[in-house]
Amino acid sequence: MINSILPADTFIVINNTILNDNDRKLLVMLYQPIIGYSATMFYLSLWTYLDKSEIISREYTHHHLMSNMNMNLDEILDSRIKLEAIGLLRTYKKNDEYIYELYSPLSAQEFLDSPMLSTVLENNLGESEFQNIVNYFSIPKINKSDYTDISKKFQDVFKIEKINDRDISNLKSRNTLKINIDIDISNIIALIPDDILNKKIITNDTIDTIKKLMYLYDYSDEEVDKIIRNSINEKKQIDKALLKNNFKRYYQFENNGSLPTIVYKNQPKNLRNTSEKISKKSKMIHQFETLSPFYYLTAKNNGVEPSRSDMAILEYLLTDLSLNPGVVNVLIDYVLRINDNKLTRNYVEVIASQWVRYNVTTVEQAMELANKEFNKKGKKKVSKKEIKEIKPEWFDKDIKQEFATTDELLEMDELLSQFK
Repeated sequence: MINSILPADTFIVINNTILNDNDRKLLVMLYQPIIGYSATMFYLSLWTYLDKSEIISREYTHHHLMSNMNMNLDEILDSRIKLEAIGLLRTYKKNDEYIYELYSPLSAQEFLDSPMLSTVLENNLGESEFQNIVNYFSIPKINKSDYTDISKKFQDVFKIEKINDRDISNLKSRNTLKINIDIDISNIIALIPDDILNKKIITNDTIDTIKKLMYLYDYSDEEVDKIIRNSINEKKQIDKALLKNNFKRYYQFENNGSLPTIVYKNQPKNLRNTSEKISKKSKMIHQFETLSPFYYLTAKNNGVEPSRSDMAILEYLLTDLSLNPGVVNVLIDYVLRINDNKLTRNYVEVIASQWVRYNVTTVEQAMELANKEFNKKGKKKVSKKEIKEIKPEWFDKDIKQEFATTDELLEMDELLSQFK
């Protein structure tokens, strides 16, 4: 379940790595196009809170963070979650106290070698700008074939007389976090004959690469099996470079040359409700507008992240149909309520296509259209009991007239606790 944060909640920052000026370039040039400006600034702000030793900060409140960054709690939480997911931050909580633990960004080579991160970066920047990034971090090749290496070895210069044993386990070191993808591919590997693939020499790194590519491109076991078979070289080994290229090539062939991206964006600020009146419906609108579809669906799943098929639906709605995130949240809520909590792609596509034709851009427009469609269905042979069971809380409500009592607000807070 997504945790809530209160302005009075305190936090300290711990640096679990070694950070330098080059890391700022890595964050801005490689990570920011994926996680966004706010999440990048959140990381840099936490970094500045460290003391002179750059190991730990003093205690701050989240109200201080809100004022310093000019961000609300929803934006802070969204930024924090992105940093956690991409391997830059770990968060620990005890009651109303938080610890934010910083980790180093990956090196340029590690980042660009990551099948997920490099693909999403290329998709977000475009091929030309992505190549500029690659060129920036590339080392020029110098022909040294006519030169002789005359460098001295350690033993040529130094002599060891005595070695003292010391405990150095707590020394500062450069630490990064891996992006973990929990997918079991053992059945896929097992189905490939031994005379084609030497399974004894498959490394953990290769397995990790397959998992990330499989998650990124959302292929079935059968499709992944074919791609792996086409990526095995004459030594019966999986060629990682060929594997990445085959995944990318197959995806682009099926998706008109486009590449997959990460689904996390929320409703644009210029398309949000500006009313300051407090009602149950306005609070629901606020949730639709400030949560990304990924985290909204996670909340609807009681804290369980969306499946690969659900992620593919979200990506289709946001990228292929260009629906705004808040509108997608309303659509998710509507479909789950009227379709027995099932997010069926064909069902979603029919409704989404209609909303595209109606040019639905705001949460209120989406709720109004869903309400009309629901009332049409209600006129058919459906019992009153069935209608009551599937009718969303926000149907038939007038945001300008219905104001919540204290008891209703408490009831609404309990209802919306799943989003926090």
